[in-house]
Amino acid sequence: MKKAFSFRIYPNKNQEVKLNRTLNTCRYLYNNSLTERRRRAELNNLCRNFDVFSWGKPEWLTYEDQANSLAKNKTPEQKEVYSQVLQNTLKRLDRSFKNFYNGFGYPRFQGRNRYNSFTYPQSGFELENGKLNLSKIGNIKIVQHRDIEGKIKICTIKKDVDQWYAILSTEIDREIRKVPVVSKTGIDVGLTSLLTLSNGEQIKPPKLLRASEKRLTRKQIRLSRKQKRSNNRKKQVITVARVHRKIRNQRKDFAHKTSRTLVNTYDHIVFENLQIQNMVQNHHLAKSIMDAGWYQLISLTKSKAEYAGKVVELVNPKGTSQVCICGCPVPKKLSMRIHNCPGCGLVLGRDHVSAIVIESRSTVGTTEIQARMSSLNIDTMKREAHTLQRE
Repeated sequence: MKKAFSFRIYPNKNQEVKLNRTLNTCRYLYNNSLTERRRRAELNNLCRNFDVFSWGKPEWLTYEDQANSLAKNKTPEQKEVYSQVLQNTLKRLDRSFKNFYNGFGYPRFQGRNRYNSFTYPQSGFELENGKLNLSKIGNIKIVQHRDIEGKIKICTIKKDVDQWYAILSTEIDREIRKVPVVSKTGIDVGLTSLLTLSNGEQIKPPKLLRASEKRLTRKQIRLSRKQKRSNNRKKQVITVARVHRKIRNQRKDFAHKTSRTLVNTYDHIVFENLQIQNMVQNHHLAKSIMDAGWYQLISLTKSKAEYAGKVVELVNPKGTSQVCICGCPVPKKLSMRIHNCPGCGLVLGRDHVSAIVIESRSTVGTTEIQARMSSLNIDTMKREAHTLQRE
């Protein structure tokens, strides 16, 4: 299996100039190669519309065509960059076109603030004695705060505002033994409570963006008052980006810790297979959904569970909040937080019932669900419903 390790690197001023120059060279190569492909596509469409094939039908540009052209016609700037880094840039563009053919958006030109990484795909890098040796850049200080497991295959250098990171992708050659399922839970993700487990336990959302809104607003107001293209504005742009980076790192840290707790506690975890990109189209909920970080949390839980030999399952989310455990439909608006079933008389928190329904849709049978429902006490449910109504 594959695993990635991210470490902070500390280049000196000369090395930082080379890193930024490499980024710019790769970005120019990406944009120029995209221009070539677009021109060839326009030529193909022109020939198709006018049926002009007397000189032969023009062929589409491929990665091999552009890589061969690159080897013959390197600019002085490109000669200062390791060859496989340039080839990987062309592969990145080719991958974008393949994604486009599979239904994603058309590849776009990369601005100065959008292209922030380059990759050594096979060689040209070496890690030794607390230094990362990058071909044509030099030995850069690296803080290796954890041991690297497996054999390093790929090295990606990434710029995050004013910090640099080395992401080392490794291949781990060991068998992952599956853990027998002893404990299992269904999880309903939400906004009032970030996670609600099928045993009734809840994890509140940290709301990191909202907690930093005042500070972020002050920084953005200062940015709006700076004169365009001035040095003070450039400095303030970095200041605003640092605030966003802190929020992003806090959210990532929370997701890592929460997913680790879930994987350590349960052997089989069941989530809804939510279409989060469609859900954020609702402008009333988009900000809260993005701040909650559902996708990141589910992805990290899946990767940690795979490494530990455990299972994360994604089930159909249709109607999980609109049915009871007994199967009776119980339509509810989003504002209704209490589940009251007219069929079996179950009165319970809406998210708690949804988590149990989500667990019941996994590959395991309904024996656990029936046992869980029989263990619910009517008086306890009434007290919980009364508490929810007061809140």
